[in-house]
Amino acid sequence: MSDRLVDLLKCFSLKARVFQTGPLCHSAGFDREAGVGYIHLLQRGRLQVQSDTHPTLQFDEPTLFLYMNPTAHHLMPQDSQVETVCASFEFGMGLNNPLARALPEVVVIRLTDIPALERALSLLFIEAAEHHCGQQAILDRMMEVIIVLVLRDLMDQHRLQVGLLAGLADERLAKAINAMHAEPAKEWSLETLAERANLSRARFANRFREVVGTTPGAYLSEWRLTVAQSLLRQGKPVQYVADVVGYGSASALSRSFRAHLGQSPREWLRTQFAAA
Repeated sequence: MSDRLVDLLKCFSLKARVFQTGPLCHSAGFDREAGVGYIHLLQRGRLQVQSDTHPTLQFDEPTLFLYMNPTAHHLMPQDSQVETVCASFEFGMGLNNPLARALPEVVVIRLTDIPALERALSLLFIEAAEHHCGQQAILDRMMEVIIVLVLRDLMDQHRLQVGLLAGLADERLAKAINAMHAEPAKEWSLETLAERANLSRARFANRFREVVGTTPGAYLSEWRLTVAQSLLRQGKPVQYVADVVGYGSASALSRSFRAHLGQSPREWLRTQFAAA
């Protein structure tokens, strides 16, 4: 199977910032207004996690938990042995990132259940425990790798039943989704996408909606808009963006922006820079 994450990682810039390593002696709160996601690794000890978005969580073994979307939550140590590595991250924040809609409020995985991360986590914990030049940069890059490995694990282990990652975990649907990701400007019909998935038109449409949670046509429209937003933030001209994502003209792209976002591309871009 071809790389199912490559176009997502091209479109969305993943940037992590490790801010906590070692003992966690006091409660720590995180505000959703920060506009970032969070990933926490409990290395040892007992930890309670509270949030208005999910029931209270209790961990007493090494565990990874991740908030893809900005979410207010509190970490509350339950003993003096708690050690963590925590990071905030941006992954297409402010864009129409389909991954943000594909994941539950919080992803929780015991470290013993993700052996594929064992080597990366071992190196991360070693680096976090030592103090060398360039440590911050190394920890940040390593955490970005771990986030990608978590996304891979969610697909490979079929941990999600609905959403984009569930679709990419489906061998047949992944072929169609990858095709849309790689060539958003192409005039994909239901028939051609079904052919990519080696399914009949009806079976493909039903399976796509059941697994991904939307229709192929709606997903393609959302993906085109997502790519357009990413390119605009990179400073690409509106007409260039329109050509790349298959709208053909700047006016057609502008109509799509207004229909979905209530703003023209230039108005949307100004709001993005004003919020930065």
